[in-house]
Amino acid sequence: MAADRLYLDHAATTPVLPEAQEAMIAAMRRWANPSSPHADGRAARAALEDARARIGAALGWDGHILFTSGASEAIAIALTRAKAGRVVTSPVEHDAVLRVTKDAERLPVDGNGLILPSQGHGDALLAVQHVNNETGVIQPLDQIDRNGAILFADCAQSAGKLPLPEADMIAISAHKFGGPPGIGALLIRDLALIEPSGGQEQGYRAGTENLPAILGMAAALEARTDWLQGAAAMRARLDAAVEAAGGEVVARAAPRIPSIASYRMPGLSARAQLIQFDLAGISVSAGSACSSGSLKTSHVLRAMGWDESAASEVVRVSFGPQTRDSDVDSFIAVWTRMAERARH
Repeated sequence: MAADRLYLDHAATTPVLPEAQEAMIAAMRRWANPSSPHADGRAARAALEDARARIGAALGWDGHILFTSGASEAIAIALTRAKAGRVVTSPVEHDAVLRVTKDAERLPVDGNGLILPSQGHGDALLAVQHVNNETGVIQPLDQIDRNGAILFADCAQSAGKLPLPEADMIAISAHKFGGPPGIGALLIRDLALIEPSGGQEQGYRAGTENLPAILGMAAALEARTDWLQGAAAMRARLDAAVEAAGGEVVARAAPRIPSIASYRMPGLSARAQLIQFDLAGISVSAGSACSSGSLKTSHVLRAMGWDESAASEVVRVSFGPQTRDSDVDSFIAVWTRMAERARH
């Protein structure tokens, strides 16, 4: 990231860690196709399987790991090829889930975006995001009454930060925790839960494995540090400052991951805020990076009961391991000035 800018959009993507960069460079110097039968290919296969084991150990996952191009592909594999009678999900899921579940049953949510209690899931595939990418709200997946349903958890925003939930299938993405872009995985307890497709990854995902990126993902997970406690203190200070300046904290009463928060600045559109923050050298976003290019009204906020006017005034701030107290101070100063001008 540019040295003269303040980057607070880590939920969109976070910088690749030095350890991941080094692992990828080393892998590129000895690259061979892991499916080739010769000695070079066998060495690449050994490195691939070693990385698979390291990723499982780092995440505390003892099931299968199928490498994909990212969380979106992992989501598509899980939700379109699952051996389930129907799909049940919520209206606050990531666009990658909503795109492939247009006809799915949507569970109701409360004003904080938390799924309301429901029963009768039976033979369904229940797809729920562990941490919401716009609000940071943590769904208490251990409290959901599955009633025999297959549980799929989108953990793109929580993997590498929080313990994985007890789920049958999980999607992760390396570029959310300091690994390279273009690599992720579908974690799956039992391969019999989905239909095979042929090709690589035990016949469940076709295409030559991206070994350099996979090794970078493994290195990023192993290099992670416990920075969320510090982030929690910074986020609490930011919450208080935004409220003191007349702003509103989205999902204030819900459990939220310390690295993501959304704030409303009454009287100033998100579009205008993004322009002014950008001119001030601060990178933030409005909702999901996958849809914020259009700056359409957040479907997450609408599902939580926000009207279009209020929802259009919300921006997202997200921290990473590199975020410091001084960064939060700088953001608070700019936010306060902007809010004061908006009031007048």
